[in-house]
Amino acid sequence: MGTRPRTKPHLLLLLLLLATRALVSSPAWNLAQGSPAAFGPVFEDQPLGLLFPEESTEEQVTLVCRARASPPATYRWKMNGTEMNLGLGSRHQLVGGNLVIMNPTKAQDAGVYQCLASNPVGTVVSREAVLRFGFLQEFSKEERDPVKAHEGWGVMLPCNPPAHYPGLSYRWLLNEFPNFIPTDGRHFVSQTTGNLYIARTNASDLGNYSCLATSHMDFSTKSVFSKFAQLNLAAEDPRLFAPSIKARFPAETYALVGQQVTLECFAFGNPVPRIKWRKVDGSLSPQWATAEPTLQIPSVSFEDEGTYECEAENSRGRDTVQGRIIVQAQPEWLKVISDTEADIGANLRWGCAAAGKPRPTVRWLRNGEPLASQGSAQNRVEVSAGDLRFSKLSLEDSGMYQCVAENKHGTIYASAELAVQALAPDFRQNPVRRLIPAARGGEISIACQPRAAPKATVLWSKGTEILVNSSRLTVTPDGTLVIRNISRSDEGRYTCFAENFMGKANSTGVLSVRDATKITLAPSSADINLGDNLTLQCHASHDPTMDLTFTWTLDDFPIDFDKPGGHYRRASVKETVGDLTILSAQLRHGGTYECMAQTVVDSASKEATVLVRGPPGPPGGVVVRDIGDTTVQLSWSRGFDNHSPIAKYTLQARTRPAGKWKQVRTNPANIEGNAETAQVLGLTPWMDYEFRVLASNILGTGEPSGPSSRIRTKEAVPSVAPSGLGGGGGAPGELIVNWTPMSREYQNGDGFGYLLSFRRQGSSSWQTARVPGADTQYFVYSNESIRPYTPFEVKIRSYNRRGDGPESLTATVYSAEEEPRVAPTKVWAKGISSSEMNVTWEPVQQDMNGVLLGYEIRYWKAGDKEAAADRVRTAGLETLACVTGLHPNTKYHVTVRAYNRAGTGPASPSTNATTMKPPPQRPPGNISWTFSSSSLSIRWDPVVALRNESAVTGYKPQESSKPKEGATQDSRPELCGPLPVT
Repeated sequence: MGTRPRTKPHLLLLLLLLATRALVSSPAWNLAQGSPAAFGPVFEDQPLGLLFPEESTEEQVTLVCRARASPPATYRWKMNGTEMNLGLGSRHQLVGGNLVIMNPTKAQDAGVYQCLASNPVGTVVSREAVLRFGFLQEFSKEERDPVKAHEGWGVMLPCNPPAHYPGLSYRWLLNEFPNFIPTDGRHFVSQTTGNLYIARTNASDLGNYSCLATSHMDFSTKSVFSKFAQLNLAAEDPRLFAPSIKARFPAETYALVGQQVTLECFAFGNPVPRIKWRKVDGSLSPQWATAEPTLQIPSVSFEDEGTYECEAENSRGRDTVQGRIIVQAQPEWLKVISDTEADIGANLRWGCAAAGKPRPTVRWLRNGEPLASQGSAQNRVEVSAGDLRFSKLSLEDSGMYQCVAENKHGTIYASAELAVQALAPDFRQNPVRRLIPAARGGEISIACQPRAAPKATVLWSKGTEILVNSSRLTVTPDGTLVIRNISRSDEGRYTCFAENFMGKANSTGVLSVRDATKITLAPSSADINLGDNLTLQCHASHDPTMDLTFTWTLDDFPIDFDKPGGHYRRASVKETVGDLTILSAQLRHGGTYECMAQTVVDSASKEATVLVRGPPGPPGGVVVRDIGDTTVQLSWSRGFDNHSPIAKYTLQARTRPAGKWKQVRTNPANIEGNAETAQVLGLTPWMDYEFRVLASNILGTGEPSGPSSRIRTKEAVPSVAPSGLGGGGGAPGELIVNWTPMSREYQNGDGFGYLLSFRRQGSSSWQTARVPGADTQYFVYSNESIRPYTPFEVKIRSYNRRGDGPESLTATVYSAEEEPRVAPTKVWAKGISSSEMNVTWEPVQQDMNGVLLGYEIRYWKAGDKEAAADRVRTAGLETLACVTGLHPNTKYHVTVRAYNRAGTGPASPSTNATTMKPPPQRPPGNISWTFSSSSLSIRWDPVVALRNESAVTGYKPQESSKPKEGATQDSRPELCGPLPVT
C-alpha cells in the first residue's frame, strides 16, 4: 500500500482545539466520557382546553404540564403568544410545571396557553390549550304572548333562549313541574333552537308552556325556566292536510371526523306525518339512530359525507327537505420525526407529513422558536414545508426540533432531538469478531464498524502485511473486508485500523477455514391436486466439526413448522437429512420452495417448484346493469383458474344482507367457463338484491365472489292475489272482512294497498273499498240497513303505484250476528246427588240472526238474586246437562238460554231442583268373596244411613289394583247419578 496523506500538525491542533471547546457541553461527548446520558424534554402531560363556569365557586384553574428530561426541565408559559410573568405576588403561579390561575376571570384569563419545557439540550413547546368561560343567563322576565291556533292544525312555540355558552339542551313543561312534554310522534323539541313543535293539536294541548334550558359544563350543570306562554285553540272540525316540514336541518352541515352528527326534521300534518330518512347518494348504516324526527350518526367518517333527505308523509301527501353533510378533519400525523444522532459534517434530511381537511400547513420550530431557511452563503439549513434539510452539520445544530401541522380545526406537534456527534474511533461497542470461521471455496465478509464521528477512514492488515484491493480481496466503502474463493492459506490474524481527526483505534480477529457445505440430494418439482400429500427431499454434506441445520422457504418466506394445525412436517431421521412433507396441500402451498443447508460459516441451497391444482378462485368485479322488474344483466371478471380450466359459472342472489344465498335462473341456462356476463331471470319486482358468482372446474366449485352492490328491481303491478279471505263478527249493522297481509316480496311496488269488492248474496252490483297500507288486514263496512247474519260475496285484489293485481276467488262472509230471540222451553231440573243435578230442555229452532252455538244454564240458590248465578255452557246443541259442584240439601233456581257469537238470548222460565243429602260416610263391613270357574261372588254388611245422610240406593264395587303400565285412565267426568249393583 502507499503512504496515507497526513494532516498538517498546526491545522490538526486548531481543529482539535475548536472541537474540544464545542464538545464540552455535547451530550454525545459526555456519553463517550462515561457521564450520565443527557436528553431533551419529552412531554408526559400537556395542557388541555378547559371550560370554566363564570358562576363557579372554585377559586383556581390548573393547566398541567410535565416533561421527562435529563437534566430536569424548567418551565415557562405563554398566553396568546406572549410569555407570562410568573413571579411572586402574581395571580399566576408555577407549581412544578403546572400553571395555576387564582380567581380566574373571563376578562383577564380567557385565551390560548402554551407550556415551554427547557433544559441544556433544548426547548419544546406544548400543544395549545384554550381556557374558555361558560355561562347561562336567565330568561327574560317579560310575560310571553299567548299562542293561538286552530284545533287540528300544527303549532310552534318559540323558546328564545337567553345568552349562553356553550350549547344547551331543551325540554318543555306543561302547566307545572315536572309535567314534561313527551317526545312522541306528535310533539318534537328541537335541540338546535329549543322550539316546541306540535304536528297536530287537540284539546289535551291546551295549557301553559315553559321552556327549560340546561347548560352542561365540565364540572357543573345549570338550568333556567322561561315564563309560561298560554296555548289557546280555536274549536274547529279537524280537517286532514298534507305534511309541511317546519323543523329543517341546514342545507350544509359541517362536521369533524369522529363527531356525532344529528339532523332534525319535523312536520305539521293531519294525520300526524311519518318521518323517513334516506341518503340520496348512498345507503344509511343500520347502526345509526333513525328515530323519526332525528337522524343521528354517532361517529361520522368521510364515507358518511353526502346528501341526506327527510321525507314526511301521510295519507294526504308528502313533503321533503335535503341537506348535505360535509366532513372535515383535524390534522393527523402520517409521518413524524424521531430522535437522531448524526455525525458532525454530515448531511441530514428530516421529513414529516400530516393528513387533514382542509390540508394542513407545516412549519418547524427549533428550541421553541420558528425555524426558516438560512440565507447565508453556506445555506446550510433549508426549510420546505414538511422537509428540513441540513448541509454539513455542526455542533450548533444540536437541539430540540418540532414539526407543527395545523388547519382551522387544530394544531399538532411532533418533537425530536438532534444530537450532532464528534467522536474518536472506538471499537468497544462493536469490535471485529475474535474468531471468524469461513468455508473453503466460499466468501467471507469481515465488518469494521467502530463508533466514530465523523466517519473514520479504514485500512486492513493480515499479520504485518497491509492489504490492498485485488481480485480476491476487497475493502468496501463502509470498511468491510471481503475475501472470495477462500483457501487454507487465508487463515490468520486480520486487523482493522480506523482513524479520524479526533484519533485512531484498531481491532483484530482470527480467520479459520472449514470444509464447504453442499446439497447432495436436491428437491424435485411436483404437480399435485388440492388435498394431496407431498414430500420434498433435501440431503446435504458439511464440515463435521460444525452443526448442520436445514431451513425451508416458500416464495422467500420462511416456513413455520410450529404453527398449530399447520400442514408442514420436517424429517428428523438424521442430521444430514432435511426432507419437507406437505400434508393435505392447499392452493396457497403452491410456489417455489427453497431448501437451505447451513452451518455457522456457510450455506448451500436448492429450489423446486410445486404446482397445486384446485377449484377456481372467486370471480371479481361483479356489476349489475340493465335493471328491469324481473331481470338484470350481471357481469364479472374471471378469477384464478388455479391451473385447471373453468368449466361453468353459477349465479346466486339474496334479498337480505344476512339472508341465505339461493341459485337463480339465468339466460343462458348453462353459463360456460369463458363467459363473463349473463342475464338473471325470475326476480321479484321492487325487491332489494345482492348477487354473487361461483366458478367451477373438474376439481370442484370455488369460493364465491364478493357480493355486488345492492340494487332494487323496478316496480310492477302485483302478480298474486291476497289470501286468507274471510271475516264475520262485529257490531250490529257491520260487515267485517279480513285477509292475510301480503309480505314485502309480493308487493311489487310502493304505494301498496288492497281493493275490496263485496255485495249481498244474490245482488248484481258490487261495492268497492280502497284500503291503503301493506300491513292492513281487515276492513269494516257499516250500514244500518244490513240485517244480521246476511251472507255477502267478497273478493280482494292488491294494488300499487303501477296498477291493480289479480283478483282472488270469491268468498262468502256473513255480517254481524244478533243474539237469539227465542228462549228454550220445557226446562226440567232434578237433584241426583248431594252435589249434582240433571237439567233438560226442549231445543230452540235455528233463526236467521246467526249460528246457534249451544246453551247456557244459569243456577242460583233460593234466596239469592239471579245476578249472583253461576253459569255452565254446553259445547254443542245438546239438550241435557249435568251441573256439578253444588251444595248438599240445597234448593236451586235454574234457567236456560240459547247463545251464538253475538251473545245469549232470552231466559227460559225458571224451574227448581233440590240436591240430595250427602251419602253415607261409613264403608260396608265384613266384605268377603268367593271364586268359581266363571264368576266372583262378593258379600258385605249393609250400611244404614243416618238422619242427615241420604238413603242407600245401591253399592258400587271398585277394583283396587293399579292400572297396567302404559294404560291410560279415562279423564272424562262421571255421569250424574249412582250405578245400580246387580
